[in-house]
Amino acid sequence: MNFIEEIIEKDLANGKNGSKVHTRFPPEPNGYLHIGHAKSICLNFGLAKKYNGLCNLRFDDTNPVKEDVEYVDSIKEDIQWLGFQWAEEHYASDYFDQLYLWAEQMIQEGLAYVDDQTQEEISAGRGVPTKPGVESPYRNRTPEENLDLFRRMKAGEFPDGSRVLRAKIGMSSPNMHMRDPIMYRILHTDHHRTGNKWCIYPMYDYAHGQSDSIEGITHSICTLEFEIHRPLYDWFCEALKIHHPQQIEFARLNLNYTIMSKRKLMKLVQEKHVMGWDDPRMPTICGLRRRGYTPQSVRNFAETVGIAKRDNIIDVSLLEFCAREDLNKVATRTMAVLDPVKLIIDNYPDNQEEMLTAINNPENPEAGTRNVPFSKELWIERADFREVADKKFYRLTVGGEVRLKYAYIIKCTHVDKDADGNIVAIHATYDPETRSGLAASNRKVKATIHWLSTAHAKKAEVRLFERLFNVPDPDDCEEGQTFLDHLNPHSLTIQDGWIEESLTLENAEKHYQFERIGYFCIDRDSTPNKLVFNKTVGLKQ
Repeated sequence: MNFIEEIIEKDLANGKNGSKVHTRFPPEPNGYLHIGHAKSICLNFGLAKKYNGLCNLRFDDTNPVKEDVEYVDSIKEDIQWLGFQWAEEHYASDYFDQLYLWAEQMIQEGLAYVDDQTQEEISAGRGVPTKPGVESPYRNRTPEENLDLFRRMKAGEFPDGSRVLRAKIGMSSPNMHMRDPIMYRILHTDHHRTGNKWCIYPMYDYAHGQSDSIEGITHSICTLEFEIHRPLYDWFCEALKIHHPQQIEFARLNLNYTIMSKRKLMKLVQEKHVMGWDDPRMPTICGLRRRGYTPQSVRNFAETVGIAKRDNIIDVSLLEFCAREDLNKVATRTMAVLDPVKLIIDNYPDNQEEMLTAINNPENPEAGTRNVPFSKELWIERADFREVADKKFYRLTVGGEVRLKYAYIIKCTHVDKDADGNIVAIHATYDPETRSGLAASNRKVKATIHWLSTAHAKKAEVRLFERLFNVPDPDDCEEGQTFLDHLNPHSLTIQDGWIEESLTLENAEKHYQFERIGYFCIDRDSTPNKLVFNKTVGLKQ
């Protein structure tokens, strides 16, 4: 049990909030969600499920300059892909009318005023945490004057940046967020839902708590950077005498070898350092999905990381481990050769072909078997052969034996080379008594390698991914550097490989294990004539 669950269970035991739990996930639709958001999604929806409560999806759409329907749609898709469904769908813009009425109420009660200062003057007046700030020269306007100006702001009489509405709290708090914070600013721009109805928009700190209150949220769960905002969250609810949810903060998710800043992720996309928001190297949920991560693996990762009160950095290898663990259970096995060299079995009949039985998933007997064609000439991985090898190399060498998976034991006799000394073909003989499944096949050799029949294999594009950044903390920059200087130039390798002929776009599974190589999925760039595979993770760390 984590500390948030302890708080909730205590509230339930005391009958607080009518012994109900109602959470929410409140993203701003100004970008695509990333793995850090996935942790918050799993937490908020998971708590609602555990305590038989509700979880809302609410879009914090208070800044029309940066928000778009594209991001709204992507957020919905990501949440549902993770396996969750919201109880109610809301938008902060649903409450613009009520928020405006509450602002007028605060003006009439002397708790808010219109300030004509520039943003620079307001910032300077706030001062520093160790010294009180300076009150605005407009702070003591009468409620009547403030109400008139605020209504004229709403009517569109004033240009952007000329006036703001501020809460009248005080200028001496060491918490800078409490020094007469801005409640509304003027923005003459269309909103993706309300159009041109409004030219004043509420600030996050003013809209968030009240939105929680309207929806009857019981536990408003935020990441640690909002801890300093909590006094203001509480102040607005108390000043308006409305339902007061409890804000609880937890440590956000930080992964090494990546970044979580939406602004920086946007820069990667806009400057084409990546293929888009769903580039498999990105930490976005859609990027993880395209790379082949399963919803279960992401949920397992969030659960394994747990809920903490202090920020820490999680090694990305834990995320990869969770993917590997789940994919081992669900991925269909297939053979693929990514760096081929030809193997010729000299004593195998020239025109003979046979079908061998391969297991689709040893972790799931119900997955069944498939037929794999075998013939005289095969592709094997170049790394599985060495002409001269030390005692620690157990794969194929001249004079050495290996088993071909699902097939026979072979012994290498010699190699063919081109004029430059490069190996172009490996020659071997096979023992027909050692076919897998026969009694004689129990003869042991030290290694088993995979293969494909050259007459039956077909080409595919294979995309191999490494970490997007080549340092654990991309934001750790020397003078004159930016996080972009730490991009890994080898984060993507594209090559052609050979796959089983039975793999087609029509019968494609979601996830594959290329035996002895790693886990892969079919990319959306695939066509009926050429499949494209993304590497998800290797078989082991």
